[in-house]
Amino acid sequence: MSFAIPNFLPAAPEIVVLTMACVVLMVDLFIKKEQRFFTYLLSQATILLALLATLWVASDATELTFNNGYIRDSMGDWLKIFILIITATVFLYSRQYLKDRNIDKGEYYVLGLFAMLGMMIMVSAWNFLNLYLGLELMSLSLYAMVAFDRNSAKASEAAMKYFVLGAIASGMLLYGMSILYGLTGTLNIADVQQQLTTVPEGLDIAVVFGLVFMLVGIAFKLGAVPFHMWLPDVYHGAPTSVTLFIGSAPKIAAFAMVMRLLVSGLGPLHEHWQTMLIILAVLSIGIGNIVAIAQTNIKRMLAYSTISHVGFILLGILAGTKVGFASAMFYTIIYAFMSLGAFGLIVILSHKGFEAENLEDFKGLNDRSPWLAAMMLLILFSMAGVPPTVGFYAKLVVLQAIVNIDLVWLAVYAVLLSVIGAFYYLRVIKLMYFDKPDTQQYIKTSIDVSAVISVNGLLMLALGLFPGALMAICLAAMN
Repeated sequence: MSFAIPNFLPAAPEIVVLTMACVVLMVDLFIKKEQRFFTYLLSQATILLALLATLWVASDATELTFNNGYIRDSMGDWLKIFILIITATVFLYSRQYLKDRNIDKGEYYVLGLFAMLGMMIMVSAWNFLNLYLGLELMSLSLYAMVAFDRNSAKASEAAMKYFVLGAIASGMLLYGMSILYGLTGTLNIADVQQQLTTVPEGLDIAVVFGLVFMLVGIAFKLGAVPFHMWLPDVYHGAPTSVTLFIGSAPKIAAFAMVMRLLVSGLGPLHEHWQTMLIILAVLSIGIGNIVAIAQTNIKRMLAYSTISHVGFILLGILAGTKVGFASAMFYTIIYAFMSLGAFGLIVILSHKGFEAENLEDFKGLNDRSPWLAAMMLLILFSMAGVPPTVGFYAKLVVLQAIVNIDLVWLAVYAVLLSVIGAFYYLRVIKLMYFDKPDTQQYIKTSIDVSAVISVNGLLMLALGLFPGALMAICLAAMN
């Protein structure tokens, strides 16, 4: 039996990130605390190199390597590009926050890079085992990041909840994969799909059992109701710089996992998983929007808002059409940038000894910084789906996709709940523009952070006015 050396070129971005993350870890051991900025620069350089490697290997053709366990395709390339851009922005927003709280340690960047590596592996996994390894690499890094501030009891509690519930969800996913492996005799996603087209009678119940277990794991990672219990507590308990990371890039990786498992692997079971996703979407949109109204902590409010947005992403996927999948991808990318901007502004408004995590902390923001208030306004309008921001277009294309498959009642339900949900976004805008601030303290931001948050906010308007290019990318990625 001869051993064929696999083609390493399609996996160049992952190899770059893995190598450089180890370099960052080693370099950080030998530098002094006051030189920590070098670790940050090296981490950003890692992301830049990975981005260049992704662009270098990108093409319209699909490539398989590592015994058909790894796929490089158009969808994977674009999702990786957005994951890399978002992670770089997270590091930029986080730097001053970590410094102010004396937790500016190299481990934050190393764990962030390993979590990003896990996401990239999830995006390109073409084998159940590789997908699970990518998921675990991401999850274990995120558990450690949540508990990063070791002096915070709240962060330790959040990390424990995340770890225990995450372990249960991972076990469910693994159990579902093992059932399907037992029935099909393969771990390869394309081979599983082929086997499921000819399931012998009597085994279909066992296949659905495997699907249910896998869907539980997927729903947990997305934060869909009723597997959302961890989300508000983790968002609230984690340091805001970590919440910023958890609330953005991993959602893109979770979307990739759904596409690889449900669409590419379990496509023949579409009727079964479509019904399950309808239930998850209805519950997520309903509970997410209604419970968010009762929140006074903005991180918890945005956590429930995330749950409702996940419901919309599921709507696009359950449509089961190319346009539906493209609209779900569009929504996921846009949501990641909206979340990045919202939590980024919370990080900017927080300073040494103070966390801007209550709604009251946004009172009179327009008086203190009209530009930051305007950026938050655009981001919140986009989250609420108010035209002409991009959030409106994202909701519109998803709703069109489900109307096209005659689920009009579901579209009407989603619109009504979105109108109800607009209340808690407008409440923050009211506090920023119509209330007087409790403090006149100057909001200090560096030039690079100010520039990036401005781009982040203006992107919500620019993409809303000109969404065609991004939508074309999403449609092309579905071929």
